[in-house]
Amino acid sequence: VEQFEAYGMEDRLAAEQSWRNHLKRHDSVFVDHTQGMHRSHLTCPGCGRESVKFDVYSSISLPLVPPKSGSTIPLKDCLDQFAAGEQLDEHNAWYCSNCKRHVCALKLITLWNTPDVLVFHLKRFTFEKCPDVEGRILKRKIEDTVNFPIDRLDMTEYVLGPVDPDAPPIYKLFGVSEHSGTTANSGHYTATVRNSEDGNWYRYNDSNVGFTSGDAAITGGAYLLFYQRSKGSLRWAGMEKELSGSPALDEEGFQAVVGKKKKKNGR
Repeated sequence: VEQFEAYGMEDRLAAEQSWRNHLKRHDSVFVDHTQGMHRSHLTCPGCGRESVKFDVYSSISLPLVPPKSGSTIPLKDCLDQFAAGEQLDEHNAWYCSNCKRHVCALKLITLWNTPDVLVFHLKRFTFEKCPDVEGRILKRKIEDTVNFPIDRLDMTEYVLGPVDPDAPPIYKLFGVSEHSGTTANSGHYTATVRNSEDGNWYRYNDSNVGFTSGDAAITGGAYLLFYQRSKGSLRWAGMEKELSGSPALDEEGFQAVVGKKKKKNGR
């Protein structure tokens, strides 16, 4: 199912139709509780042409910004950088139909909604061109510590779509996947997980399991963060409620108009 251009459409209608298209190919418990949507806005730096599309995500990749003070990076700084947008490089250039060429567009991603299980991927691995050897890529791992909240992460300010007061985008941490090593192709993975029944934290290292704390997972090796909605539950990140009260659109984004039935025998 191809994405459709949503520029000029009302965001709510575009989001609903995008999710309907997604459900044509995907329907599972995973979709119900771990997928959300974000709004992608591209702008050509040459002619100013704009493109808006709604994409489905299962995790959010966050850039690691240099620490402002101290030795740790607040997770909020990473979220703010993600929300600030970026300019695409030549490897990810976007084709502008006006300019008839690929351009390094300005890209702004905004979360439309968030699922019950929210996963953050911390972008610890960088790949840069070597200034001295053509064609060589320098790989590096960022091992700065990201200071992420354990019991309360409020995502309200980053959500563009409607917020349900019965199930707000407020989360608590329940798992961290950690990586030790210098490259993405090697190393060792461990996990720190909160037990949903007793509330205790456990550390998993191959076949070894031991007691720990959530704070102990805040290290330079934290790679994936797993959060769960603290209050309530929203199927399809809330889209189920949105779709229940909205008529379907056709493939071009128009709402079908149902005509009145003609009376029979003059009645």
